[in-house]
Amino acid sequence: MSQNPSPRPALRLTLAALFTAMTVVLSMSVFSIPVPGGHLYFCDAVINVAAVLLDPVSAFAVGGIGSFLGDMLFYPAPMFVSLVTHGLQAVIVSLLSRRVLPRRPALACSLSIALGEVVMVAGYTLGRAFVYATIEVSLIKLPFEILQGAFGGVVAMALLYPLGLKRRFHQTLGRVD
Repeated sequence: MSQNPSPRPALRLTLAALFTAMTVVLSMSVFSIPVPGGHLYFCDAVINVAAVLLDPVSAFAVGGIGSFLGDMLFYPAPMFVSLVTHGLQAVIVSLLSRRVLPRRPALACSLSIALGEVVMVAGYTLGRAFVYATIEVSLIKLPFEILQGAFGGVVAMALLYPLGLKRRFHQTLGRVD
């Protein structure tokens, strides 16, 4: 007689798929705030929230693959830059939020999100220089990338702690990884 397999792998896959779909949808311009030189997208907040709540592999899927698919559907030029940059961002946030300052989880999350956003800004700055073959375009967009990162980080931290998403997530589902 075979035993039922643990529901955890299915739960992890389902949550990663849900957050990935949210990342793709929130990569659309219709769900953004127009700013000079581009848009502020909400997908950074989803990537950060998912990275804090999920394991590093699932976080990479949400950040990297979700952003890649969003770019492929809506603006394909930087899709490989998004895959690497947001994927790396999500892995860094996921790993550091669990391992740094375990007795101060809110501080660990804020520091890991800040470092993840630095990686995102640097990755897009370098990636744009490569995609568009000019550093000037990257430097023009740099302030907006910084704003994008700060916006995504602040929204994620507000969702996770003052609004209690992290606590509710763990109460309802326990540790997923």
